[in-house]
Amino acid sequence: MDYTYKTQGTCSRAIHFKIEGNIITDVAFDGGCNGNLKGIGKLIEGQTVEQIEAALKGITCGPKPTSCPDQLAKAVRQAYEASQGKILH
Repeated sequence: MDYTYKTQGTCSRAIHFKIEGNIITDVAFDGGCNGNLKGIGKLIEGQTVEQIEAALKGITCGPKPTSCPDQLAKAVRQAYEASQGKILH
């Protein structure tokens, strides 16, 4: 399933990816630090939601309380829960 997540509090505006079960592929960011975000997308290619959360959740960017990697961790969790029919908070 294709999924788009609108980021909050980051330079990137949105994250696009595919989710099959709990596996994430084809990650692309709109905006943000182009090279770094392409690298993150390649590094997490084929990983599970749980692996991505363990690696990226809670990372901050300068004084911001979040970052593009943190937003990606939130996005994959939200997509997974939506695909499982769970209520999102």
